[in-house]
Amino acid sequence: DKAMAVHRARHIGIGIDRPVEEVYAFLAAPVNFPRWAEGLGHGFVPVEGMTWRAETPMGPMRILFSEPNNHGVLDHAVIPEHGPAMHNPMRVVANGGGAEIVFTLFQRDGMSDDEMARDAAMVSRDLAALKALLES
Repeated sequence: DKAMAVHRARHIGIGIDRPVEEVYAFLAAPVNFPRWAEGLGHGFVPVEGMTWRAETPMGPMRILFSEPNNHGVLDHAVIPEHGPAMHNPMRVVANGGGAEIVFTLFQRDGMSDDEMARDAAMVSRDLAALKALLES
């Protein structure tokens, strides 16, 4: 059973009625992730640079966040002690006077369709929490 060359992916998006620069600035600071990204984990502690440690639903892991950039890139990699890093591509782009966030969820090797659906629901819930937080 060889690894899939191309994984199934789902793009989960949400519009946020705040200026794109403001949304990006909030999301570019890893310290803000626990305020909305319940699915990613809690107990975030900075390690060095853009690397943090967190208690994730799959146990303690390192999370490597993107360096701040001018392209709306908010990718982060969740890195277990053993095993491959899980890459979570995320973007924020202008949408009229507001912002659109798109998160790409990959169906990793060994992940069932049910697990994929559960992860997608968790991402959707987290993005809804982010929207509520930033629009409040």
